[in-house]
Amino acid sequence: MHNRRIPNTNLAVSPLCLGTMTFGTPLNEADAVRLVHYALDCGINFFDTANMYEGYARTVGSSGGVAENILGKALAGRRDMAVIATKLGMKVGPGPEDEGTSPKAIDKHLNLSLQRMNTDFVDIYYLHKPDPNTPLAETLAYLDKIIRQGKIRHYGISNFSADQTAKLLAAADRNNLPRPVIHQPPYSLLKRDIEKDLLPLCQREKLAVVPYQILQGGLLTGKYRRGQNIPENSRKTERADWLPELNNALFNQLEQIEQDARSLGRTMMQHAIKSVLDQPAVVSVVIGAKSIRQMEALVSAME
Repeated sequence: MHNRRIPNTNLAVSPLCLGTMTFGTPLNEADAVRLVHYALDCGINFFDTANMYEGYARTVGSSGGVAENILGKALAGRRDMAVIATKLGMKVGPGPEDEGTSPKAIDKHLNLSLQRMNTDFVDIYYLHKPDPNTPLAETLAYLDKIIRQGKIRHYGISNFSADQTAKLLAAADRNNLPRPVIHQPPYSLLKRDIEKDLLPLCQREKLAVVPYQILQGGLLTGKYRRGQNIPENSRKTERADWLPELNNALFNQLEQIEQDARSLGRTMMQHAIKSVLDQPAVVSVVIGAKSIRQMEALVSAME
């Protein structure tokens, strides 16, 4: 895999970014560490986590930290091989500083993230969602402070609409503060709404895009078939509420996508990944795996 440069940085990242949302449950610590090591051996240098990630066992407001702890153990002695992205903003405790992106929240949760991952800095620090209770200028000024302190190299945003992104960029420029360098929205061949406004905005503003949910919980791997039983150990059997209803309308979409893939000599999964990576501004895509076998298939899809 050939690394791609994130604009306005000296970071070059692999086109596949290993997400860690499954670390803890269903992926235990030992298997997750092996998965990270396998990814590194395959040339994947980009790892995505968040202070809230603790596997499928998570409940709203629980303290998180599980995935960061595991990632830190997996990268022990290999930190220089990795570009680490983590996030804050979701609710991870009972206090007012345990949600949102206020200076107090950033101060508390960045330090916790650094401790968990046993690292002095984070390469990319995402605002996981917009915070309506904190003025943008306050958040951006504090991000500027921790960049100058060396605790983070750059910051990014996730789950911001095109309008919210434009307002944040304007606030950064108006206050002479650093801009984000990266955006992480949901995006797939089944969910293409960002093509209308967010992707063009990011392309114009030279803001890298690293989408998540590109395989839509496994729907775009080809494992779900009309008239067949739901595959064992699939996302639909583990967290049915995370996937849409498997109805005729959905299967019509999936079958059309698979037909498009075949016309290009691709598997459905290859087509789902490469079609997103071919979009303007997209630098890398977040992928998840629960086994080495799944990682092998994802890496093979890049061939």
